[in-house]
Amino acid sequence: MVDDVEPGTIGRGQPLKGADLTVTSKSFTESLILGAVMGIAFQAAGADVLDRTGIQGSIGGREAVLKGDADAMYEYTGTAWITYQGNSEPIDDPHRQWEAVRDADLKNGVTWLPPSRLNNTYALAMNQANFKKYGTKTLSDVAALSRRDPGAVTLCVEGEFANRADGLPGMQKAYGMNVPLDRITQMDTGIIYTQAAKGSCVYGEVFTTDGRIASMDLVVMDDDRKFFPNYNAAPEINTKTLKKWPAIAEVLNPITAKLDNTVARRLNAQVDVDGEDPHQVALDWLKEEGFVK
Repeated sequence: MVDDVEPGTIGRGQPLKGADLTVTSKSFTESLILGAVMGIAFQAAGADVLDRTGIQGSIGGREAVLKGDADAMYEYTGTAWITYQGNSEPIDDPHRQWEAVRDADLKNGVTWLPPSRLNNTYALAMNQANFKKYGTKTLSDVAALSRRDPGAVTLCVEGEFANRADGLPGMQKAYGMNVPLDRITQMDTGIIYTQAAKGSCVYGEVFTTDGRIASMDLVVMDDDRKFFPNYNAAPEINTKTLKKWPAIAEVLNPITAKLDNTVARRLNAQVDVDGEDPHQVALDWLKEEGFVK
């Protein structure tokens, strides 16, 4: 990374001067933005940063941090708990979920810094016209509607969500929802947003931090029984790197504390809706917040 940045409210005194740090991320928009945020922050604090963001799939970035091929990334607590650490039951409380992930990963040579409020989990969303028609605000409301008027509920979902225990089957069981198979259509993620916005399906499966929610004026149903796992973004650091450069924590903690779903939706929309570059979006936000100059 070759950004011309100086410390703002983070990185004063350049405590990472002399550090050579490799930052990684997954390949989807939000992860690319968070990877850039991390790398730019490290540069402002004096580090030389190698950009290895954009690795396909979840496992690649994680393995790079585990093996020391990369030093750090923003990862999601739910992904670590279920996919990497092999647990089947999520923990309802987001902070306890993070603590459990942190404690389990210490033996793997990975240290988790404090989490953000950014929670990129599953949800159902509908357009304004259907919201006015049916008035559902929670998943319990959707379940009640499915029992009262089975023909009213149609779902557009991804193939993966349709078959995951923490997806559609588990959601239907947890909420007592019984949507017939002929009322459920599987499709690619991007198309779901368009179809939900058109009203071609009453409810579409969405991710809670996706920028298209705001741009398409969709209404998100509250997961009132807290069924879906918490996917809070938090920095995952190779423990050896953190021991050598403990200032990484003081550089990242204020930034992580500022991240929430509102921020994520706005930044994601700048990329997915407005066509901006994820790295530039990250840089502009860090400057706007005064973290870097």
